[in-house]
This record gives sequence, structure tokens and C-alpha cells, in this order.
Amino acid sequence: MAQDSARPAPPGAPAAAARVLLPTILPALLVGVVTSLVLLGVSTAAEELQHVLWQDLPDALGIGRYSVLWMYVMLVATGVAVGLVVWKAPGHAGPDPATTGLDAPVLPLAVLPGLLLATAFVLAGGPSLGPENPIIAVNVSLAVRAGLKAFPRTRERGWVALAEAGTIGALFGTPVAAALVISEALAGQRIKGQLWDSLFAPLAAAGAGALTVSLISEPSFDLHLPPFGRPGWGDLLASLVVAPAAAALGMCAVYAFPFVHGAFGRLRHPMLMLPAGGAVLGALAALGGHLTLFKGLDEIAVLARDPDGWTAGEFATMTVVKLAALLVAASCGFRGGRIFPAVFVGTALGLCAHALVPGVHPAVGVSAAVLGILLAITRQGWVSLFVAAVLVASPGMLTLLCLASLPAWLLVTGRPHMQLRADGTAVR
Repeated sequence: MAQDSARPAPPGAPAAAARVLLPTILPALLVGVVTSLVLLGVSTAAEELQHVLWQDLPDALGIGRYSVLWMYVMLVATGVAVGLVVWKAPGHAGPDPATTGLDAPVLPLAVLPGLLLATAFVLAGGPSLGPENPIIAVNVSLAVRAGLKAFPRTRERGWVALAEAGTIGALFGTPVAAALVISEALAGQRIKGQLWDSLFAPLAAAGAGALTVSLISEPSFDLHLPPFGRPGWGDLLASLVVAPAAAALGMCAVYAFPFVHGAFGRLRHPMLMLPAGGAVLGALAALGGHLTLFKGLDEIAVLARDPDGWTAGEFATMTVVKLAALLVAASCGFRGGRIFPAVFVGTALGLCAHALVPGVHPAVGVSAAVLGILLAITRQGWVSLFVAAVLVASPGMLTLLCLASLPAWLLVTGRPHMQLRADGTAVR
């Protein structure tokens, strides 16, 4: 076998591979553009609705925009609105979100309008979830239906990969994230040919998705924290402590997930589960403040603009409240993903570490904490490293993060995931 694998490829192999790959470019680019437009459309609609709900309406009523009363009312109302969609919409807005991850199922087309509507309500209403899981599910379903109809001889899995890659590229504003996710997914599979043959079309879709979003909305994950230069021994020690601590905190939520989900499940009806979840989220918002609402990207930018603007206790409170809000929102039936709110948890925890020990550079604390929390919540190693690295535009941070990922990964590997089977038990 070793001798066979070492033989050079036949002279005709590269040309044959190119003839296979070239026809995939145009469909991949088209899928990438469409998936990014779906994401932008839902995000834009949600932002407009958020502006009405959290600015125009309270101003008209003479109520404080982020008063405890208004936060509580809005989160319960969001629970009622999403509950109505889940109850009455065809397909009940898709499967239980606690049972899904980034690898989305192909849903019937009739389910998609309800899922999109529920997602927009969640993004606008304040629950701590992001758009990634439902938008990937919608885009995968659209791509598979349209792709197989246009090209009946193609495989479903290929369209799934294009839609996932295009959406991930659009979400993070770069195709690198999609390439890392797909590479990780392919790691346990038997790949025919070279890895880059399998990545070729998805990378084109991811590039098209990222470029479309960049041209329209100019996304950026750089938090503009105080500049971080050459790493030192103190930075290495800080990252080796903060990342596992964040992973351990994240695992607390992971272990609690089946129990919290089961508690809401005992209510049995979405018009009970979701308003009850909204009521709990309202109480958490009263404790943590308005920065613990929503998916968290705009809010982490507020924290990063003034790393010394809150005390260690305030950062710790926001960390715990946001993690609890993520746990509740993901358990009671709100449609959404967990990556973006987890980034807020990591950012608040990293700044808490800086507030407790001023020698911990804010950039090191934030990146290491985001890495650890994402490893626990997503179990996606490459995505966790990527997101933690792009928050701080510093090449020196990569070495620290790669080393810090090792003890953090030892804490999470082989343990339950923050995803459930249909019977309510945790995926491992």
C-alpha cells in the first residue's frame, strides 16, 4: 500500500480533475451570492424591527428604552410571537433547535417561511441567540431543492456543502472560516483525491458569500482592543489559564442543557414554553443589563471600546447572565445559533480577567476566553481558533491561542455537546 500511494499520479489525472472542477465554479458562485443575500435580508429586516421595538415604540410610549419593565415586556412578547409561529406555521418553524447544529437538515420548503419569521423575531426581540443555525438550514434547503431540480444527476451532499460554505463565509465575512469548518467535517471521512479537490467548490461559494456581504455591509470582527505586540511569558501564562477556565465555564452550561431543556419541555406547548422562556430572559436582563440582550456582536464592540469601563464584578455578572440567557434561549425553543452569544460570554470573561489582574492584556484575555468558551459550546476547534484570532488583529496572538487550545480541548473532548438527540440526551 505504501508503495502504491507513493507512485506519481498518471499524466492525465490533473487535466481530468480540472475538467471535473471547472463546471462547479458557476453554481458555487451563484449559491454563495444567494445564501449571503438571504442572510442579509433576514438581518436587515430584523434590524429594522429591532429599531421599532426598542427605540420608536418605547419613545412613543414615554418608557425608557432599556428600562427593566420594557426589557421584560419585550422578551415575554417575543416569546409569545415566536410561540405563535412555532404553533401555527407549517412545519412548526423546523425541528427543535436544541437538536440541531451547523450541519443543518434539509427541510421541506413549506417550513422555511415560519423558520425565517421566527428567526427575525428572535434577532429583533432580544433573546441571546445568533442567526447562524436557522439561516444555514434555510439556505441548505433552498440550495438542495433548486440544485437537484436544475442538475438531477448531482448529489445532495454537494449542494449542502455549497450552501453551508456560502452562509458561513457570509456570516464571518471571509471564506477562511468555511474552509476550516468543511476541513474539520471531512477529517473523519474517506476522501477521494486531494483535500483541495473537495474544498474547491465550497471555497468558491464561501468566497462569493463573503465578498457579497463585504461589498454591501462591510462586516468586521476586529474589536480594536489596545494593540498587542510581541507575546511574552506572562501572556502565555495568562492564555493557558484563561482558556481552560472559559472552557470549564462553558461546560457548566453544556451539562445543564439537557436538564433546562427538559424543564421547559414539560410545559409541552410552544405557547407555554416560549413565553416562559421570555419571562426568564426578562429577569436575567434585569440582572445583567441591556448589554446582555441580542446576539451580542454590537454589544461586545461597546465593551471593547472601554475595557476599563466596568469593574471585575460587573464583567463577571455579564458573563454569567449572558451564558444563562444563552442556555435558556437555546432550551425553550427560540430559533437561533449559539456562536455569537458565546463570543459575548468570552469577551466579558476575558475583560473580567483583565480587571482582576491588570497584567493580563485585554486582547489576550478576550481571545483566550472566547477560544475556551467556543470550544465548549461548539466543539468546533478550527472555528473557535479562527473567531478568537480575528477579534484581535495580531499575528503574535495565533501562537498563544494554539497553545492555549490544548489544555482547553482536554477539558471538553469526549464530553457531552451542547446539542441533544430526539430523546433529550446529549450528543457526544
